[in-house]
Amino acid sequence: MKDYYYLGKITKKYSFKGEVLLKIDTDQPGYYKKIKSLFIYKKDKLNLHKIDVIRFHKDKVLRIKFHDINSELEANSIVNCEIYLPLNSLPVLKGNKFYYHDVINYLVVDENFGEVGKIKNIKENISQDLFVIDHNKNEVLIPIHDEFIINVDRDKKQIIVKTPEGLIDLYINS
Repeated sequence: MKDYYYLGKITKKYSFKGEVLLKIDTDQPGYYKKIKSLFIYKKDKLNLHKIDVIRFHKDKVLRIKFHDINSELEANSIVNCEIYLPLNSLPVLKGNKFYYHDVINYLVVDENFGEVGKIKNIKENISQDLFVIDHNKNEVLIPIHDEFIINVDRDKKQIIVKTPEGLIDLYINS
């Protein structure tokens, strides 16, 4: 599973011909309109399924007809299944956009504070996702927000940020 990423979940069947609706979790839904196959996670296994027809049903919902699923009964068998794709199929991001899994262990440098530390993981919250950074055994949390991110340097594996004054001090001086 470490070589795959979660794309979404099949939420319900759509027609008696085996079509299903896939709710996708992405900021780039248009990219996925052209995929030819995907992996359905069922019974603790990833199974590759070829797509015959794929189109948008709503903004982040795809209507899919798989090659090997041709009835309501077969479609019912994959409802609530998670969908995955290989990591190497992710679109390449440029500029200050990044995938969370790519920036683990990147060094975070604040324009005012200096080196904060390396990103240990990302906390995904309902209101605001956060970088979890190790600063000399202290955990520093910095919101992942476009206003704070000045530069993502993939070559140096660093993210330059400009956080509000005092934010980092809250974590290291307590």
